[in-house]
Amino acid sequence: MSYAIIRTGGKQYRVAVGDEVLIETIAGEPEDEVTFDEVLAVSDGDSLRAGTPLVEGATVTGKIVKHGRGKKIIVFKYKAKKGYSRKQGHRQPYTRVLIEAING
Repeated sequence: MSYAIIRTGGKQYRVAVGDEVLIETIAGEPEDEVTFDEVLAVSDGDSLRAGTPLVEGATVTGKIVKHGRGKKIIVFKYKAKKGYSRKQGHRQPYTRVLIEAING
C-alpha cells in the first residue's frame, strides 16, 4: 500500500489514495483541486523515500470535499478565592480533503 506524509497547516498527515483527511482550513471552494508540495516521505509499498526535509519533485493532489467546524470545546479560566472565572467556547474550522493521487 502506497502512502505519503505531507505537511500542511503546521501539522503532518499520513495519507493514501482514497483517504479523506481533516486539515486546517485552506482557501478554495468545494470540488476545487488542491496540490500539497510539502511532501516529507513517500512509500510505494516496498521502499520508503524520506526527504531532507522534503522529497524532491513529489506532490500529493486532492479535492476539497467541504469546509466545516469541529466539535465545541470549552475554555474555562478560574482563579481560586478571587471571584474570577471566564467561560468561552471554541470550534476549530477545518477543510475535508479527498486524496486523489500521490505523484513522485
